[in-house]
Amino acid sequence: MKSHRTPLVTAARLIQGGLFLLFGLNGFFNFLPQPPPPAAAANFAGALFATGYMIPLIKGTEIAPALLLLSNRFVPLALAIIAPVIVNIVAFHAFLAPAGLALPLLLLATELVLAFGYRDAFAPMLKARVTPTAASSRTHVTTRPADATA
Repeated sequence: MKSHRTPLVTAARLIQGGLFLLFGLNGFFNFLPQPPPPAAAANFAGALFATGYMIPLIKGTEIAPALLLLSNRFVPLALAIIAPVIVNIVAFHAFLAPAGLALPLLLLATELVLAFGYRDAFAPMLKARVTPTAASSRTHVTTRPADATA
């Protein structure tokens, strides 16, 4: 795989990782003040909170890829995990709270920059047809040197 250390890709990775870490942790510790949301957005968020598990699941799903992005480890995996979260954040703000759409669009832009920067990692899963690998071809056979006394 090619080196992905261009300044734009590095900046996008750090921005996205930092924002998801910040807002993911805020979901658990509530240290950032939130303006009152529009009624439809409040109803949607209220339903997520009412489940008892959805907000911790979403916020945990934000924090794990954020740590991967910030540590520059498993970046394509982090991008694949966080992509559906970004789609939902953009849709939430586009349809329910448009006043806050700027930050989600920044996250979408960083995701697109990173996806393009790491496009070689995504190429195999974007093929229309792939032949499964046989189990026997994946096993690693080790051989020991011949015993001198045999």
